Amino acid sequence: MENSSEDYRIQSFDVDTQKLLKTALKDPSSVDLEKVSNILVDQSLKDPFFSKEAGRICYTIVQGEAKQNNGTVFRKHLLNRLQQEFKEREETRKRSLQEWVCYVTFICNIFDYLKVNNMPLGALVLPVYDCLMRLAQPDALLNEEEVDCLVQQLHRIGEQLEKVNSQRMDELFFLLRDGFLLQEGLTSMARLLLLEILEFRAGGWMLSSTAHKYYYSEITD
Repeated sequence: MENSSEDYRIQSFDVDTQKLLKTALKDPSSVDLEKVSNILVDQSLKDPFFSKEAGRICYTIVQGEAKQNNGTVFRKHLLNRLQQEFKEREETRKRSLQEWVCYVTFICNIFDYLKVNNMPLGALVLPVYDCLMRLAQPDALLNEEEVDCLVQQLHRIGEQLEKVNSQRMDELFFLLRDGFLLQEGLTSMARLLLLEILEFRAGGWMLSSTAHKYYYSEITD
């Protein structure tokens, strides 16, 4: 995996932080990994683009630490911080919708990248589901930003999540189906996104080329 700072958008940080992160990527045991994890989480919560990319940085540091000394210090600090943010998720959502959406994007990104023996981290399965279930509640479905976040995450990790807990996925899709069919006040875009994700899962986490053409020409029009 290419470790260029361009790849990881590290250039958006100040010079000292860039230096710290570059060192963490190359030689994780030589830096304060708790500080590194806090920097990455803080940036992910305020930068929507970074929240989609940060999983790769975390993956590289985790791999580097494992190779150096079989360590898991960075992963432990990262999971602790994610858990802390998870506990405060409702306050975060009330305070800043963007920060909440960034948090969900980031935790799903971490779920996608960090694996143990090619399996997702068990500690993240239920928190990720809880976040997605929150995005499927009636008040969240009225926010296009939350619907868009939900659909993007399901495109990315839905199939993996279903493999580790299909019952929760069924519950989530009951909510989405009911929201699509029964909820008043949905925007036409939210309705289109919900229909697309319902079809996407029904098709085995794939869209037929006809369906793809239909949805994506609608979205770009």
